[in-house]
This record gives sequence, C-alpha cells and structure tokens, in this order.
Amino acid sequence: MTAKSSEQRILAAIRAIPRGQVAGYGEVAQRAGLPGRARLVARVLGNHDEPDLPWYRVLRSDGRIAFPEGSRGFREQSQRLRAEGVRVENGRVRRVKPAPDLDEALWGPGAG
Repeated sequence: MTAKSSEQRILAAIRAIPRGQVAGYGEVAQRAGLPGRARLVARVLGNHDEPDLPWYRVLRSDGRIAFPEGSRGFREQSQRLRAEGVRVENGRVRRVKPAPDLDEALWGPGAG
C-alpha cells in the first residue's frame, strides 16, 4: 500500500464521520483499514488543509480535543463541534465507546 493510498483512505474515513458525531484517531485508522496507525491519522490531519474536511470530528481516544486548552485550534474545534450539536465540556466529548467489531456489538456485555 502506498503512502498516498493510505492518506486517501484516512481522508475518506474522516469524511464519512456523520455530522454531530465524533471518532478517535484510532477509530479513523481502523475504519481506513490501517489498525494501530492513529499517529498516521494525526500526521495526515496535520499536513492537510482541505477546506471542507471535517477534521474537528476527530478526537483523542478519551474524547478530549488534542489541541492545547485555550489555543486557537482548541477554541475552533470546540465551536465547530458545538455548532453540530456535540456537547463539549472542559475540552472533552463524552460518548459511548463503540464495539470494536460486530460480534462484540451483538454478543458482548450489555448486548440484547
């Protein structure tokens, strides 16, 4: 797999995050077919300036905004998420961790 195709897959995974929802860097990597490559997702985002890319929907695995608190990026990401109806408190989005695969979603603890 070339670096370009990896980048395109990551960007496609970010574009696929629905409005009003968020995903962690690792989740984006998983959806792009690149498990364990969360840092690559961060690098791609840092080097990309596509104006319509919903970069602000990507967070740390614990739901926190990766920018330093109070920074311009932190404020912009918080505002964009809130504009989509996402609840951001103290730089963090609380959300249910998605099941890693269909079997766990159907048969894991708390299912059904």
